[in-house]
Amino acid sequence: MASPLILASGSRTRLALLAAAGLSVTAIAAAVDEDAVKSQGRADGQDAAAVALILAEAKAKAVSKDYAEALVIGADQMLACHAQWFDKPADRSQARQQLLALAGQTHRLLTAVAVCRGGETLWRHGAVATLTMRSFTEAFIDDYLTRAGDAVMSSVGAYQLEGLGIQLFDSIEGDHFTILGLPLLPLLAFLRQAKVLMS
Repeated sequence: MASPLILASGSRTRLALLAAAGLSVTAIAAAVDEDAVKSQGRADGQDAAAVALILAEAKAKAVSKDYAEALVIGADQMLACHAQWFDKPADRSQARQQLLALAGQTHRLLTAVAVCRGGETLWRHGAVATLTMRSFTEAFIDDYLTRAGDAVMSSVGAYQLEGLGIQLFDSIEGDHFTILGLPLLPLLAFLRQAKVLMS
């Protein structure tokens, strides 16, 4: 019998991606101090891609210690624009500031996924997408924030490409699933290799 699958996350988007791919997954949010991990990563000179991998692995390990027989999937995403890292905005004002900072700029989404069992890492993978925001007026930002509502606080960069957020961009390079926060194709390939899925 295949190992049960757990997603070490409260992300509805990641859970929906896995469910749409036909996986039966239980979601259990990991107790990881993300701010502390990011601060330590900066202090150690790590780049955003490395920190995303550290966070994904930390989440999977934390949950897998309590569910020894399960395969636990951890994932994380960082947004980097030049030397600056962006987090999920705390409120509409912060979302507005982030969008003004990203307007007319190219940024990278660094997305990582790790799979652990019994506190041991079995596999991990990092992926990157490059997105260029168009220049826009402050009136557009205010209208966008009003129409998008609280959803802007649920993602780094204050946008969802599958909704109104697509209007913010001039160009996008990268895998759609990576942008949504889970490199799904490499993960599915690992799960086939691990005999969780049929090959």
